[in-house]
Parts: sequence; structure tokens; C-alpha cells
Amino acid sequence: MASTTLLMSTTARLRDRKVEVARRATATRTVRSSLVSLAGLVGARVSNPSGEEVGRVVDVVARLYGPEPYPPVTGLIIRIGRRRAFLAADALGKVAAMGVRLRTARVDLRDYVRRPGEVLLAREVMDHQLVDVDGVQVTRAADLYLAPLADRTVLVGVDVSLPTLLRRLGPRRWQTRPTPDRVLDWQSVAPFGAEATHGPAEVRLRASRSALHQLRPADLADILEDLGRHERQQLLGWLEPEHAADALEEMEPAELENLLREAPPEHAARLLDEMEPDEAADALRDLKPGERETLLARIPEAEAAELRTLLTHREGTAGGAMTTLLVTAHPAQTIAEVRAELAAQAEHRTEIDAVTVLDDDGRLVADIPLFDLAVAEDAALVGDLAQWLAQFGPTVTVRPDTRLAEAADHLVAARATSLLVVDDTGRPLGRVLADDILDSLLPERGRLHFRRLLK
Repeated sequence: MASTTLLMSTTARLRDRKVEVARRATATRTVRSSLVSLAGLVGARVSNPSGEEVGRVVDVVARLYGPEPYPPVTGLIIRIGRRRAFLAADALGKVAAMGVRLRTARVDLRDYVRRPGEVLLAREVMDHQLVDVDGVQVTRAADLYLAPLADRTVLVGVDVSLPTLLRRLGPRRWQTRPTPDRVLDWQSVAPFGAEATHGPAEVRLRASRSALHQLRPADLADILEDLGRHERQQLLGWLEPEHAADALEEMEPAELENLLREAPPEHAARLLDEMEPDEAADALRDLKPGERETLLARIPEAEAAELRTLLTHREGTAGGAMTTLLVTAHPAQTIAEVRAELAAQAEHRTEIDAVTVLDDDGRLVADIPLFDLAVAEDAALVGDLAQWLAQFGPTVTVRPDTRLAEAADHLVAARATSLLVVDDTGRPLGRVLADDILDSLLPERGRLHFRRLLK
């Protein structure tokens, strides 16, 4: 009896599964049958309700940069004889693969004047670069797919497959048939186009998809390296300067050099100012002296002076690779006070792995790793913790002119993640991080960034 019940239960599950598979297949066929290929629609007939040809489709206008998740079609550019005119969406009846049927015989044809957020899909999006936010990659739109939604037509997806490009090169009867083998949902796409700067800034920002702001800096760096010049500058304009600067720090030096040259000097200077000082100095070293001075002149005086100091150190030395960002403490401070100062520097967490203790003359007393600070009592004094650490040996330091290969030896021997760089009097100048040493010694491996304790 039990085995019979089990068999019946299994049979029911199999039947339900077949029904679900059939339902999905039917839904997929329904969706595919309703899709309209933009590539196939261009050149198609536009006819009145009685079937008489009015003109031919030249392009489709959509409000790409707006609040809707799927951009609505706002009209068509059609050719009537030698004239091109705009046909508003409210005159459209049925938009299908073989052509467009108008809702009424009387239509208002007028010259097209672009409104905020609108683009010409065939001219300005198809065959242009896109960012697939979900897949974190740059791709190119081989075709765009439209679909009916309630009483309007909307842009629902982007075809990025090679067969679609081949279809567009074939006979006209092939061009009208959607081949959605590799289609991206429009909501996962951030588009780039020649006219994408039209419309209010807040509208364009929504169009960039909030997911862009959630990508890791390294992923954004990969995207920036793959984009063309115009699209790269457009993406940078979408991002907050701080977020953009984080991505720039992850880019390959040659790509970052090109990006800084392409950007307007004011924008490039703003990005450099938002970067960590050591990363900004590295970027400036790769530029020609005149280009470097042009950007430094547009950076606030104090930050520019700091960068000029870093640039005096030779590349390949501890001074040339160090960051000047140091969190310092006095022996009389409590651990709780130091933790509060660390919290205020959270935006620089990837550059901080220790707190430097200085005496009244600014000379080095100790360098306390963040772990030791994390496990110490709030009321304990920094000086007492420094004294306890001294039993394990003195703080390992290097000079600004120490070669990075030698600094790497010191780093390994000390089992540390960074080394302090000090001058002849024992006053700290900065800190050279393990990943910066590896970046210099292993350039063929690309940029390496370790996850720090606070991250």
C-alpha cells in the first residue's frame, strides 16, 4: 500500500512537472511571438487602417532616460517620399514585425523635435556599447526588441548574439524574425549613446541603473577599460566622484593614463583629488610634465602640495609607493579615543592597517596593528599597549629611497602588511602597503588589492 501511494505521488509530481514545463514553453513562445525586432522594423511599411501605405519606418523614438523600467516608444520617424516626419505614439495602432498599422486615417505629421530623455533607438542605441550590469561586462546591441504593454509599445530587451548580426545581413524576410537566443532584460542594461546627455541630470542618473553604484570598484574598472572614449566619460559622469575615484585606482596604468588625457582637465583633477594620494601620484607620474602641471594647478593647494612631495620620490622606491595617509596617536590617549579617530577615517579603510604612535616631537614610538587595537580594553592607554608590543621587537621601518625589492624582504621578515617610511630623524613620512609593493614587483599580474581588517 505504501509503495502504491509512493508511486502515485511520484506520478503526480511528474505530471505536474510536465504541465509546468509545457506552461513555461507556451509562455516563452507567446513572449517570443510578441517581440518586434527593431532591425526588422526599420524600413517596414506604415499603413492606415484600410491597409494603404503611408510611409516607411526610418527610426523608433523612445523615452530612454525616464522613470519607467521599460522605456516607452513615444513615436516613429517615418519617410514619406523624400520627406521625413515624426508620428506620435498615440497615432499608432499595432506595431508588428511586418510593419505598423495606424489607429486612424488622419494623422498629425510634423518635424521631429527631441524632448528630454528621448533617443533614436536605431541610430543611437543599436550597434552601440552597453553595460550589462548583471553580467558586469561591456557588450554591443546587435538588435533591440519591442513588445506591446497595455496600450503602448515598450523596449524590453537587447539582443547581443552573433547570429543576430548575421540575420541582419541576410534577406529582408530574415531581418523581421526575432532570434532571441541571448537577450538581456532592459532593466539590467545601462545604455550609452551619442545623444544620451539629453534630459535632466537626475533622469540620466536613473537611467544608469542604481546597480552601477553597487558594483565593486574592480568591476567598474574593468567596464571603464572596455568602453570607448565617449562612453567612458559618460559613465564617469554618472558616478559620484568618490565612487569613480575608487574605480580609477583599480585600473591598469595605461588605461588610467588614457582616461585622464581624455577627460576635461577640471574633471580629471577632481577625480585625482578624490583618489588616495599614492594612487594619484602614480597616475600623475605617467603623464607628461605639462599635462601633470595642468592637473595639479586645478587641485586644491594643500592636496597639490602633498602630491608634489610624493612626486619627488623616485618610482620603484618606498617613498614613491607610499601613502601619506597616517592615523597617529599619542601615548597618553585611550584606546577608545583612537578607535573613534579610526571610525572617522572609514572612507580610507583600505589604506589603514595600523596606528602610528608619536612622541611630543613627532618621532616614532610604535606602530600598532589594528588587531591589537581591536582586542585592547577601551580604557587602556596607547602608551601601555605600545610598551607591551615592544617586547616582541622594534617597529620595522624603511627610508624613502629604499628599493621596493628590499622593502619586500623587510615586509616578509616582519610578517606585516605594511611598513612605515621614516626620514633621517625618525619621523614618519608615510606607509607603503603590501599590495603596492606587489603591484610594482609583479606588473604582469595586474593590480592586486588585499582586503584589510576594517573593510
